[in-house]
Amino acid sequence: MPAEPALLILDERSAQNTVASTGTSWRLITDTVMGGVSQARMTHDRLAGRSCLRLQGDVSLDNQGGFVQIALDLALEGTLDASGYQGVLIDVYGNAETYNVHLRTAGMWLPWQSYRASFTAPAEWRTVRIPFAQFQPYRMRKDLDTRRLKRLGLVAIGRAFSADLCLARLALYRAAALD
Repeated sequence: MPAEPALLILDERSAQNTVASTGTSWRLITDTVMGGVSQARMTHDRLAGRSCLRLQGDVSLDNQGGFVQIALDLALEGTLDASGYQGVLIDVYGNAETYNVHLRTAGMWLPWQSYRASFTAPAEWRTVRIPFAQFQPYRMRKDLDTRRLKRLGLVAIGRAFSADLCLARLALYRAAALD
């Protein structure tokens, strides 16, 4: 029986559009959906030799705002069972700012609910691993159920700053995953 792969690739950014390796599409979401004034754009780019999806914009706290994000549904239909994996792996290039990864699961109804973990994106390509155990529930009390993942967002949030974040690879990893 063949060994299971150490990585489950969700997006390798080989396409020059917003379609991920999973067949689902990345979306740009800003706080303007709730009256905020943050501005952003999502583009396909090439940075330091790698193809990437780039989030650039300005996070503003005006009008009760404070976020910009790119989000990806993790399955064409239904949910993704990530119970056999230990966490999220991203290859990112940023502007030395702190960003969040937000996970949503099936059954979440309120748009502000998520599981959140932070990371810093340096001004060079870096592989960041975030164990599922580091994701904290936001505005709810349930523990993260990795058997029912619905959406992942890369988010600039919570303070006024200029966001510039490139994503070259998104995957789930097992403990033995290597770069």
